[in-house]
Amino acid sequence: MSPPPRVSFWTEASQQVLAGGSAGLVEICLMHPLDVVKTRFQIQRNTSDPSNYKSLGDCFKKIYRSEGLLGFYKGILPPILAETPKRAVKFFTFEQYKKLLAPLSLPPAWVFAIAGLGSGLTEAVVVNPFEVVKVSLQANRNAYAQQPSTLAQARHIIQAEGLGLRGLNKGLTATLGRHGVFNMVYFGFYFNVKNAFPVNKDARLEFLRKFTIGLASGTLASTINIPFDVAKSRIQGPQPEPGVIKYRSCWKTIVTVYKEEGFLALYKGLLPKIMRLGPGGAVMLLVYEYSYAWLQKYW
Repeated sequence: MSPPPRVSFWTEASQQVLAGGSAGLVEICLMHPLDVVKTRFQIQRNTSDPSNYKSLGDCFKKIYRSEGLLGFYKGILPPILAETPKRAVKFFTFEQYKKLLAPLSLPPAWVFAIAGLGSGLTEAVVVNPFEVVKVSLQANRNAYAQQPSTLAQARHIIQAEGLGLRGLNKGLTATLGRHGVFNMVYFGFYFNVKNAFPVNKDARLEFLRKFTIGLASGTLASTINIPFDVAKSRIQGPQPEPGVIKYRSCWKTIVTVYKEEGFLALYKGLLPKIMRLGPGGAVMLLVYEYSYAWLQKYW
């Protein structure tokens, strides 16, 4: 039996990029409303805020009543514009980091985790400017029709603060922490657990097996990395006092939130985050795997 034909680097890279981009687009279109709710919880500081959200249901009701149905899709254009390259970078770099680590003869568990960490750090650099614009739009509590456009908001941030760590790239260290930790756990858990259990011959049961492991991966990764996510939202969102930058660096922000608001404040927005990235993480992995397999077969 002749060996399978060797696939060129560019063909393989194109397949990984297309499959990763498809995974990101599907996930963001399904799960964005929960991202808006998560951000709102993370940027509110205390119960004395007159527009404080008392619960997940209360947040959904208030957004719907005051901002309309489209209020749940505030800031969706930046992630749509970012998700295709972002997820393409996530999955492509994960596959490439795995190749780079192969000669080191590390245990598979380490390879998946380290490759995931590398892909997360790379992804964070690509996505951070989009995150800055997205969070600033999601923090806006005006009706959808009254808020600035994505382009106008990006232009405003650049004109006011520039392109650096105080402007379109503020919160970069928190984003590096968020994505690095998430991808390390997400990929490490998924592939190690998936490989530990045999493939099911029934296609539906095999789909369910992968979805369940993907759901657990997204949930676990979301729970572990959320303090970085809270820090990112505080740094990139509106500051408590206009003109005064209270939240500036990642670790200082985490310490400040802990001291002023307690340990649980570092887990604000955890429920909507899990509701989004639990099933959303499963959707991404499945769309990527099935898309990548289809492209390898028919490309």
